[in-house]
Amino acid sequence: MLFRDWRAQAYTRHLMETEARMSREAWVRATDASDIVHGEVISLRTTVLDHRRSTEILELRTALQGQVTALQGQVTALQAQVTTLQGQQGLAGDPTQPGLPEEAGGSA
Repeated sequence: MLFRDWRAQAYTRHLMETEARMSREAWVRATDASDIVHGEVISLRTTVLDHRRSTEILELRTALQGQVTALQGQVTALQAQVTTLQGQQGLAGDPTQPGLPEEAGGSA
């Protein structure tokens, strides 16, 4: 009877040790899987943020290009006005009209 109890006890101890070892291995696998998933989430988050930044940069670039185009149109219109005014001054070339004073911007 004592021998049977010893064998049952040894078998129970073996089962408990096996269960403890398997539990530790499962914990290590779960921790590794968690670390892998965490890394993937961080990588995906970085990708999403980079995509958002790229989209924002493209939107800002498009808006800026529109502003540059509008400013170029304004510059062209102003150049046309200057040309028109210069033409009017040339046609109206009144010799009694004094030129610019020397200190105000005449040739030095």
